[in-house]
Amino acid sequence: MNLALPALVPTLPALGAAATLAVGKRAPGLARPLAIVPVAVSAVLALVVALQLGTGQVLESATRLTPTGGPEITLGFYLDGYSSLISVLVGLVATCVQVYSTAYLKDDPRYPSYAALVSLFTAAMFLVVYSGDLIVLLVGWEVMGICSYFLIGHHWESADARSASLKAFLVTKLGDVPFLFGIFLLGADAGSFRVSDVLAAAGEGRLGHPTLIALLLLAGVAGKSAQFPLHTWLPDAMAGPTPVSALIHAATMVAAGIYLVARLLPVFLLSGAALVVLAVMAAVTMVGSALCALAQDDLKRVLAYSTVGQLGYMAGALASGDREASVFHLVSHGAFKALLFLAAGVVIHAAHTNSISVMSRTPGLRKRVPDAYWTMGIALVALIGLPPFSGFFSKEAVLTAAEHAANGDALTNGVGPASAVPQAAGWIVLISAALTALLTAAYAARLFLVAFHSPAASGAAAAAGAPVALPDHEAGAPYSPEPDEADPATAEPPAMRWPLWVLAIPTMAFGVTSLRSDWLPALLDGGSLRPSAVTAVTGTGLAVVGALLAYGAWRSATARLGAGAPAPAPAGRVPEQAGAPAAEVIVADPGRTLLGPLFGPARHGFGVDRLYSALFVRPVVAAARLVRFLDREVVETYVRGAGTGANLLGRAVRLAQTGNAQTYLSALLAGVVLLAVLVAV
Repeated sequence: MNLALPALVPTLPALGAAATLAVGKRAPGLARPLAIVPVAVSAVLALVVALQLGTGQVLESATRLTPTGGPEITLGFYLDGYSSLISVLVGLVATCVQVYSTAYLKDDPRYPSYAALVSLFTAAMFLVVYSGDLIVLLVGWEVMGICSYFLIGHHWESADARSASLKAFLVTKLGDVPFLFGIFLLGADAGSFRVSDVLAAAGEGRLGHPTLIALLLLAGVAGKSAQFPLHTWLPDAMAGPTPVSALIHAATMVAAGIYLVARLLPVFLLSGAALVVLAVMAAVTMVGSALCALAQDDLKRVLAYSTVGQLGYMAGALASGDREASVFHLVSHGAFKALLFLAAGVVIHAAHTNSISVMSRTPGLRKRVPDAYWTMGIALVALIGLPPFSGFFSKEAVLTAAEHAANGDALTNGVGPASAVPQAAGWIVLISAALTALLTAAYAARLFLVAFHSPAASGAAAAAGAPVALPDHEAGAPYSPEPDEADPATAEPPAMRWPLWVLAIPTMAFGVTSLRSDWLPALLDGGSLRPSAVTAVTGTGLAVVGALLAYGAWRSATARLGAGAPAPAPAGRVPEQAGAPAAEVIVADPGRTLLGPLFGPARHGFGVDRLYSALFVRPVVAAARLVRFLDREVVETYVRGAGTGANLLGRAVRLAQTGNAQTYLSALLAGVVLLAVLVAV
């Protein structure tokens, strides 16, 4: 293979970003081609690299960057089936996002800087995927972090966007600090930062501190991939533009942590304790985020919590020792979650709001956005995990991996011994994943039914003059609106529609590549990705039960409220998007029925943000205020006192300087007399 091809994959988007920043303001017409073409070409080149590399092959190339007096830092590639597969996903999603953004942000004056940041973000993710050196990988890791800060805060006029971008940056950096130390310790133990050398050292048992290294790395993974307890930044990040959510929360930044653990899984298999910690982290993340998603009113926050939960599935597969299943679900989820976010953008464009309660009262919404309606339905079925969509195969692969780990025969596929995976980790993942499958189906069905099929939009009862009875709607519900300048009466342009159908193809068809051993499994570790009969029946059954429970609760709530359904919005009018929709209520919310007393806590993330505020934010703010007081009232008082004393002394001396020679002579003589007297005495 010509090494120029993989080198161009991350280089072209980076050059496109520089060019867009350089000429975007002076020549706005060039901003869109400069945003789309380099990323699209990189996507094609990533596919070419994957095809040329083939299955079961590894390509490594490295050039020393600089001597360090210790482990050397090299610039090079480490390409295998995992990097090939994920790079194709990144290129596909990034291209769709760039095309989609040309229409979604067509009137945004800051589009050139936005497009440049998306291109730079894409280049950084390509660098993470292709890098053969952990220090260079860390560079891409951190560039993604700073790009996410600017992209989430794109609408910086909004206080929500400013606080969300700062929160995302600080929370992820909180995990990146131990992550950095973990990389340093790993390089010191292995004697090299090169991925191949690290994997060889792990395989030979030459790592002296595997548990400490794994736990330090997991801190960075928890921050970047939004796992408990560092997951709180991702739901708030919905204040950024919707295409950014599709990019960051589907195929790039949040997937970077999962990819790193999959790449370094031999290191983690040396520590059973780290695998149990990863399993517990994944379990809490899966179940907790699914419960939160079932209570959200903001469409994008539902998808955000869904992303957190699906990342928990991937982390659970890694804790079970099967990186094939984890990466399979990563790619499958990347396709259908990007589709969900982009379809959500079309729906938000049409309804002029993020609130599914307001969408439920928007007349004929599903007829106004048929492309988004059908593609979102396809993606939600994939999210639920029903056959034959890709989500079914990848979710069942995770459940199968957990089942084998629980039985003591983990599917490590030659990466390490099966005995390295504790059975406890398998049981934790299996039970939590099964419960999450039930909850996922419930919140996905709730979203689809309430947003598109609410009888409130028909207004039959209201038209008949029935009394309006508003059910309780908790004021101050979490809500992340973004400025929307779109005209709701204007149909969505093709640039916002055809990316949906492009992403719908892998959403429907990618899963079947796992059925034959010479297809997807041959590209990865060669193990089987076919679901076992027990997990297939159990997982699908739980998904169907969850969807039916949501449907039953929705019908029940609809029946109770049918006589007093709120009046629909008048034809042609779209509710304004301004703050949390306290007055706009969900007509029939199955989430409130299914969660019962948990609905309020789940809507607010079970108070994790409030807990962090009480334990960390308030003490730090109080300490900062104390430091400010000491600095201004104590330290500056001494400084001002020293200055004031010098001024007073200067004034006293100045009073003695009269300019009269006789006065000076008299003072001199008086001084001489005084000295003479003192000497004589």
